Amino acid sequence: MTDVVKVADEAGLVEAVRAAIEAGKTLDVCGRGSKRDLGRPGQTDWTLDLSALAGVTLYEPEELILSAKGGTPVAEIEAMLKERGQMLAFEPLDYGPLLGGAEAAGSIGGVVACNLAGPRRISHGAARDHALGARAVSGRAEAFKSGGRVVKNVTGYDLPRLLAGSYGTLAVLSEFTLKVLPRPPMEETVVLPGVSPEAAAKALSAAMGSSCEVSGAAYLPGPVAARIPELKLDVPAVVLRLEGFEPSVRARRAMMISVLMPFGGVEVVETAASPGLWASIRDVRPFVGTGARAVWRLSTAPAAGPALAARLAEQFKGETFCDWAGGLIWLLMPGEASEADKVRAALAPHGGHATLVRATSAERAAVPVFQPMEPTLAALTQRVKASFDPMGVLNPGRMYAGM
Repeated sequence: MTDVVKVADEAGLVEAVRAAIEAGKTLDVCGRGSKRDLGRPGQTDWTLDLSALAGVTLYEPEELILSAKGGTPVAEIEAMLKERGQMLAFEPLDYGPLLGGAEAAGSIGGVVACNLAGPRRISHGAARDHALGARAVSGRAEAFKSGGRVVKNVTGYDLPRLLAGSYGTLAVLSEFTLKVLPRPPMEETVVLPGVSPEAAAKALSAAMGSSCEVSGAAYLPGPVAARIPELKLDVPAVVLRLEGFEPSVRARRAMMISVLMPFGGVEVVETAASPGLWASIRDVRPFVGTGARAVWRLSTAPAAGPALAARLAEQFKGETFCDWAGGLIWLLMPGEASEADKVRAALAPHGGHATLVRATSAERAAVPVFQPMEPTLAALTQRVKASFDPMGVLNPGRMYAGM
């Protein structure tokens, strides 16, 4: 058998995993390759190529249901949904350009396996929150099915939600069923320019606590804002997205302006430019093209986000910006060194976790890429891994060394 094993259906997937077990080999699970540099560098024997395991197997627009095989391109799914006025509401980010790859090259299996979500995470949740059902093959070479076609279908373990975020270490997704939602016919972005981190936190909190139904909320320091063409700003700014039918958006825009008046003057990015602005925030485009400089993704309390981001930028001589109303901080380091211990120490007083998203292979091998787990949680995670993949065939060490 070659070092690359390409499968086109679930039966072939079962056979490939069984062959790896019998040969004592390990598998690097790869959909379309756009996220291969996420996590710890692989030390596997064979690559399991799922790119031919593709295609939408079920789409019922009236029922808001879509099923697709694991290797199906996300771009293909999103184009199909757009034609029917629908969308993946969790707004999956595209890691390709940030990691030095192509744009719009990822697979739906990779999106689910990494539990990705963009700015709409604050209003609609992440990929796992839209999971209805899954078909997968475990590290035992056993095919299994969990969930179904409706939201309330779970009578036992909620395996689709468990597999989302497992980075292919528990099972290989052969097919996934998701709920989809209507695409908002209009969006606008309200901008509050020239605010300090402290004022930004208060403004974000006021906006999220209002009845304006914000679907995107970010804080962009001046240098980051300057790299987003749709903003035309070189000063720090809070940006807030409003989506829906035109009369509703107009009314909520007026309400939002009233909410933000105590913090300064307000501008509006109209419908034509707003999607590009949020695509830049979603895909971390201000940090694309910065070479091998390390990039962190930090989750913390939203109220602490803007001020913490400013301190991190100053401490590490890097750049930051906040998404998720301040709860998500992107940190661009000044060089290839991740400074993992120092970054996590700076985050610790505020709670949350830090994931090293981009770094050299050597750096990702030398430091914990994902937040180190407490011993009890680590033991539980190890038992879950052993139950699905006792031989350690699937993506060994992708998330944690020795697991």
